[in-house]
Amino acid sequence: MPLDALCLSGIVHELNTALAGSKIDKIYQPGRDEILLALRTQGGNAKLLLSANPSHPRPQLTQLPRENPDTPPMFCMLLRKHLTSGRILEVTQPPLERVVEFRLEALDELGDRVERRLMLEVISHRANLVLLDGEGRILDCIRRVDSGLSDGTGSGRLLQPGMFYRLPPAQSKEDPLHADRQRLEELLSTAPDEAQADKWLLDTFGGLSPLVCRELAQQAGGSTDIRLNVLGPAGRTRLLDQLERLIRSVKKNHFHPTLIYLDGKTKDFTFLPVTQYGGAAKLESWPTFSAMLDQFYEQKESLERIKQKGQDLIRSVTNARDRTARKIGNQEKELVATLDRDRLRELGDILTSSLHLMKKGMSRLRTVDFYDPDGKEVDIKLDPLLTPQQNAAKYYKDYNKAKKAEEMLTIQLEKGRKELDYLNSVLENITLAEGERDLQEIRQELTDTGYLRRQAKARDRGRRVSSKPMEFRSSAGLRISVGKNNIQNDLLTCKQAFKSDIWFHTQKIHGSHVILWTEGRQPDAQSLTEAAGLAAWFSQGRDSGKVPVDYTPVKYVKKPAGARPGMVVYTTYETAWVTPDGELSKRLRVK
Repeated sequence: MPLDALCLSGIVHELNTALAGSKIDKIYQPGRDEILLALRTQGGNAKLLLSANPSHPRPQLTQLPRENPDTPPMFCMLLRKHLTSGRILEVTQPPLERVVEFRLEALDELGDRVERRLMLEVISHRANLVLLDGEGRILDCIRRVDSGLSDGTGSGRLLQPGMFYRLPPAQSKEDPLHADRQRLEELLSTAPDEAQADKWLLDTFGGLSPLVCRELAQQAGGSTDIRLNVLGPAGRTRLLDQLERLIRSVKKNHFHPTLIYLDGKTKDFTFLPVTQYGGAAKLESWPTFSAMLDQFYEQKESLERIKQKGQDLIRSVTNARDRTARKIGNQEKELVATLDRDRLRELGDILTSSLHLMKKGMSRLRTVDFYDPDGKEVDIKLDPLLTPQQNAAKYYKDYNKAKKAEEMLTIQLEKGRKELDYLNSVLENITLAEGERDLQEIRQELTDTGYLRRQAKARDRGRRVSSKPMEFRSSAGLRISVGKNNIQNDLLTCKQAFKSDIWFHTQKIHGSHVILWTEGRQPDAQSLTEAAGLAAWFSQGRDSGKVPVDYTPVKYVKKPAGARPGMVVYTTYETAWVTPDGELSKRLRVK
């Protein structure tokens, strides 16, 4: 986890500078383990995100939109009761703890000013958000910890309403911020010679992440895994020099929020520039930690939220898809078995010409195969309970049955493959959903197509929701619409777009319908390229290097009768090979 105690201290300093004295206007709980405070600060309105998500807990200011549930959870209601119209007095961090304390002033039921505290514990799987009264008693937690669960530390630390709050047990490590040079040298002198420099730093000092420890080792000895005995006296001195330089920067609040990209994807973040990746990494500096964290977590959290909220959808569609795939596999085996049906007819002919050699009760007939070029004999299996004529008729019947089976299986396989294609498109649509409304629209679609049961509750039965496609604006100012699900795709392509507008879709890859609204004019090349880029990004080919995107005027796109939502056919198209670009979608997005 990149958010170590030292990096957290930089975030806390940033938040305290921005939020001290700010007023809490509104409180939301968009996710199971995250709280959003709408604030009025001296610099204007701001949104403070307090995430207790075990995968990526943190405090930060955010610009990203988050959809709130229709009914606020109980913890959100409690925070509204105690903190609405309150003020943030101070944001602090206990020394070297991954804990952030928000000291607040609020009004109680009688209108008196009272002290409240929010404790955000940024400790991976033990992440939590705790509301305290003025005496330090727990009013409630976003995640209660009882005696049966404890907090994973073996300390027996409980987090329940009415109990006094205690900080998580401190690590038995040295505080680098309060260690002078003499103390650092003493600690290093007792280190095993064979120890790796980064491992020694990590095991000895609190507040340092593995990334920071590797960087100190890299700067001291030119390698992230260099051992202390290889460093030598001069290298050990450089190691302590680098550690002291780091400590001074932290004490002076000199932080440099930095994103690390590997292979074009965000790999990590830190509060100082790093050299350990060499030319393999791209470093990107950011003006604030909050802006950097928005960039780092945007896609990760979006996918996670959709996965959480749409888990039932994913499970239902995946089961239906797997069931359909198994059915197709069995039908393909059956179809292969019908391909040899002509031999059944030939054996019937041979039996018909050999009736004089047969009698009831025979189980086999060996006779000349006149279909064989060499005139070899063939051994034909018979049913002893049937007459010779009935045995011959049975082979003709099996032939006709196989012929009919081929016709039916061919139809069923085509239908099954279309169904499989449709279900895969729905799974792709779930990843594009941006909130509960989008997911609800997909639920409606699956209900209409018979994959989900209709709501049992009368109040939910007739209620339908509709979400809007994503909207973009090309560099030349042309409007571009991108469907997020099959219903939106149908609406855009078949009902809203004009015949002269340009339709885009990835070739033989599931993805969104993209409409470039031409307004009756010939679109410019740049707008065509950008619309194709959006079609590539909002598709299953998002992680590919080059993606083929077909485009054509809408008049050449047709929806076959009885086809599933989002399924169309098209003719007279051109193909562009484009590179999916997430930055393009961010730059052109308008809503």
